[in-house]
Amino acid sequence: MNKSLLDFFSGKKVFITGHTGFKGSWLSYLLSEHGAIVKGYSKAPNTDPNLFDLLGLENKVESSINDINDFVKLKKAILDFEPEFILHLAAQPLVRYSYKNSLETHQTNIVGTANVLEAARKLKNVCSVICVTTDKVYKNKEWEFPYREIDELGGYDPYSSSKAAAELIISSYRESFFQQGHVQIASVRAGNVIGGGDWSEDRLIPDIVRSIAKGERVEIRNPNAIRPWQHVLDPLFGYLKLAMLMHKEPRRYDQAWNFGPKSNEVKSVLDVVNVFYATNDMEVDYQLSIQDKMHEAGILKLDISKSSVFLGWTPILNSQQAIETTARWYRSFLAEVPAEELVKQDISLFIK
Repeated sequence: MNKSLLDFFSGKKVFITGHTGFKGSWLSYLLSEHGAIVKGYSKAPNTDPNLFDLLGLENKVESSINDINDFVKLKKAILDFEPEFILHLAAQPLVRYSYKNSLETHQTNIVGTANVLEAARKLKNVCSVICVTTDKVYKNKEWEFPYREIDELGGYDPYSSSKAAAELIISSYRESFFQQGHVQIASVRAGNVIGGGDWSEDRLIPDIVRSIAKGERVEIRNPNAIRPWQHVLDPLFGYLKLAMLMHKEPRRYDQAWNFGPKSNEVKSVLDVVNVFYATNDMEVDYQLSIQDKMHEAGILKLDISKSSVFLGWTPILNSQQAIETTARWYRSFLAEVPAEELVKQDISLFIK
């Protein structure tokens, strides 16, 4: 199924914001390697190493290194390219960073989203727009029930509130400007995404990898926190499936969609640490962080039944397999196996 999905995008023009980031690099590589015409718009990569450079994406996709908050440059990039699909991934994606840089977070995640949609309004060609938000857009009630797309939005921390506000922007643009015509928009809410090639600060897997590389104990903040962990390729294939269906049946799928593991497969932070170390035949070595604790939800689950029923999407890897696959990726990378080879290996798991 995923092979035919990628075949659909061969020769299609796809505009990706945030293409230099973790998910954006995976998506740009996946599409460009299967014949899509990709243009990316993003700031320069902000970690060293980073997957964008390791995959040589500068030579594989057309790349515009600019800020999503620069509406004039963004609009020109979109209108000049005339994309058939826009996938808006550009964001300030880190919870702890959002506490220290609240204004920047809200500017990027709210106004940046509005900029993309305002530019898309000016397109003369048929285009399907997918805006990536997060599972954290829901008002977290610390309950066992998985959140559905119709549940209340909210946001305790600046990151979550900025993404919930972005959902309101998306809904407003959809109702005000995209009920008719040739452009349609949907939003996608994914769980905690893991996979090889992420070196962001204050993320669990990169923190583990850095600690292993340095021979240090990893610090974890909330060992009992429950999250919907999923391999990066699972939601990306979900986004592409949604984009294809929007293109084939306009107005039927332009709404919000959850993507995550099955709700009975979620794991705690400590579970992730244990599986990661066990996969690499290492003894678990961690300590509780003594940093000032900022509010983070204790439990978060997603209901993916809507995506399963109406999109025909289900995750290929469960949470356990996602963690194991990620652990093997980094083990091989630290053993100097080229990142592109490892990315290709993971993609092959999804397109058998």
